[in-house]
Amino acid sequence: MTVNITKLVGAGLKKMASLRVCGVVFLFAIACILQRQCSVLATVSSKVHIVYMGERRYDEAKLVEDSHHEILSDILGSKEAAVGSILYSYKHGFSGFAAELTSSQAKLIADSPGVVCVIPNRILSLHTTRSWDFLHVKPYLENGTLPKGHILVGTPSIIGVLDTGIWPESESFNDEGMLEVPSRWKGICEGGEEFNSSNCNRKIIGARWYTKGYEAEFGKLNTSDGVEYLSPRDAAGHGTHTSSTAAGALIENASFMGLAQGSARGGAPSAWLAVYKVCWSTGGCSSADILAAFDDAISDGVDVLSVSLGSSPPSSTYVDDVLSIGSFHAVTRGISVICSGGNSGPYPQTVTNAAPWVITVAASTIDRVFPMVITLGNNQTVVGQALYTGKDVNNFYPIVYGEDIVATDADEDNARSCDEGSLNATLARGKVVLCFQSRSLRSVASAARNVQNVEGVGLIFAQFPTKDVPLSMGIPCVQVDFTMGTYLLTYIGTARNPMVKFSLTRTSVGQEISPEVAFFSSRGPSSISPTVLKPDIAAPGVNILASWSPASPILPSDDTAHNQPPLNFKIDSGTSMACPHITAIVTLLKAIHPTWSPAAIKSALITTEDKYGLSAVAEGAPHKQADPFDYGGGQVNPNKAINPGLIYDIKTEDYTRFLCAMGYNHTAISWMAGAVAPCRKKGNFLANFNLPSISIPELKKSLTVSRTVTNVGPVASLYAARVEAPPGTTVIVEPSLLSFNSSAKKLTFKVTFRSRLRVQGRYSFGNLFWEDGFHVVRIPLIVRPVLEDFYAET
Repeated sequence: MTVNITKLVGAGLKKMASLRVCGVVFLFAIACILQRQCSVLATVSSKVHIVYMGERRYDEAKLVEDSHHEILSDILGSKEAAVGSILYSYKHGFSGFAAELTSSQAKLIADSPGVVCVIPNRILSLHTTRSWDFLHVKPYLENGTLPKGHILVGTPSIIGVLDTGIWPESESFNDEGMLEVPSRWKGICEGGEEFNSSNCNRKIIGARWYTKGYEAEFGKLNTSDGVEYLSPRDAAGHGTHTSSTAAGALIENASFMGLAQGSARGGAPSAWLAVYKVCWSTGGCSSADILAAFDDAISDGVDVLSVSLGSSPPSSTYVDDVLSIGSFHAVTRGISVICSGGNSGPYPQTVTNAAPWVITVAASTIDRVFPMVITLGNNQTVVGQALYTGKDVNNFYPIVYGEDIVATDADEDNARSCDEGSLNATLARGKVVLCFQSRSLRSVASAARNVQNVEGVGLIFAQFPTKDVPLSMGIPCVQVDFTMGTYLLTYIGTARNPMVKFSLTRTSVGQEISPEVAFFSSRGPSSISPTVLKPDIAAPGVNILASWSPASPILPSDDTAHNQPPLNFKIDSGTSMACPHITAIVTLLKAIHPTWSPAAIKSALITTEDKYGLSAVAEGAPHKQADPFDYGGGQVNPNKAINPGLIYDIKTEDYTRFLCAMGYNHTAISWMAGAVAPCRKKGNFLANFNLPSISIPELKKSLTVSRTVTNVGPVASLYAARVEAPPGTTVIVEPSLLSFNSSAKKLTFKVTFRSRLRVQGRYSFGNLFWEDGFHVVRIPLIVRPVLEDFYAET
């Protein structure tokens, strides 16, 4: 029997939502990736639950909090018990609370009037100098005028950053030239360990920290070992990196130990920063703490929220995900929310933070590489990539293949990739080891640590081609592709005394190449709602130099860290690094277009083509031409996004209709939206949702969808449609001309797709352009043809 999976999922969502319980207590383990290193946290049934009640029923925060005490008192038996159980009362941007509850108590409260759902507390994970020049964003005026083709950086707005905190002494956060704190700002500068009100200034205008959800699950944080601070101070470095990328001041001669030297700055250096520390260097970010930060940020008055964190697949439903919930309430108040898309690539359906109201960011490369020359004993040279500035270079060392020095109790396959414990320490000592990436060991950093543990003096690691280069401190660690690795293996097998020596890493910039989507960047389609294209946009996220916390070790578990001076800058990679690039650009766009909605700004980013056209490549195995599941609308083009010509706008009521179409409970949606939201069945809303893309996961013969565009260019404009149809389909646009004037600012068009395939198809991609001779407004077309009876039950 063949089953329609989409129908089953939809039915399951309806059944689950009708219970008004957004999650269940379950045994789970979440991989917490901090600074691209992996550790695992596990909880056996959450001790903390989030009781989400949607929009506030009262304007006064005290009355909202009292309602929380009242509803919990009915379950726990007294107000005193309720007050003692509650960790956070969410009373500013929305209504709800986090409390220590048993699973049976959580089930009881889920049936209480006014409760949208109850969510178990979860632990989420943390998911540049050259990058802003690469994007052609300039921080200054030339001769008093804006440079041609560039946007002015730094029109003041308030950026809220949910991350690991901030290192306030960094030069990136000096307030020289900053305007006074705006009178509308309601935030605070919360003190704590080695942080007080003097650490805030006209750049860092607010700072808060949150531990209640995290400590309720794992116990009190121990800061006596100096690896964390109970305050907004950043011990991990991640938050300092993302904050300085978004809004850091201009710093001359910045570098990572001499590499990537140049002027470092944020994309919006005149923006104010508000810091919300929700993640901890000990690993992870509590969802209860995250929702509290969203609540405060909305009340404090931020304009943009930057969130470089998320959970690993599988994705939660939109009403079961605190990032979706918190961002929903922020967006309905005009706050743009930008999220990292995750680091689980290059595999499909791994993108996270996929709610349609947020901007989900993929990571791409820039035109900077870090070559290291390897000289063989026969004077031949090969070039790899490395981030190494230490010792043990310019001397010849013997080179061996990992498989040839396998330990007596280990497997040759493991030794080939230099797995832990697989190498013979006697045979590896004093030698450079050649290793090949495998399914069991994909991490260069792990292989380097294993080689160093057996006293090897260097590592050459052959792997899938990627520009993401990990740090190596103890020994030289050089990445090469498999072709180069095979060449070196041949040399080892034929030379009588194979030797190699390394040069120091150098920095090479300025080659005008098309950006590539990073290997690690999570890919679409969305596993929750494939009609919503995710990710939305790509931005630089590979080998990004930005400020760092000197309290953070260069590498986790790096035995040589104590011999290294504290770092003020570090090169790091991840969609976490791409996210603040888009945050800064959104900040600038909001300053230029203060009346635009978050959806309008998102549309402007997605529909304006990057300067490389559609030639970007996606790293993977193998490399391929990038498609919308890799990078959404493409590589961001900040300057074109200023004047997009047309925008695809979305209102709050459209988001509630989207949730209705997804099958969520009508009453729960009404509570969430703060208004009666009757779910009327009207056509195919998911296909007609006014996104700046058209994604049809199941095209049976033909389908007609509609979109509405708003003219934000010249009042009198005439746009003509141009179609690049996805292979295997015919696409017709009606009308093919859109004529705008003073009375016709919004126009609707229809797009009809017809499948020409007679077999079950894969996803194919195309584009719809609207052009007026000056603007080119592009939206991706994504279609998967299916046979009429392919999903029929038999």
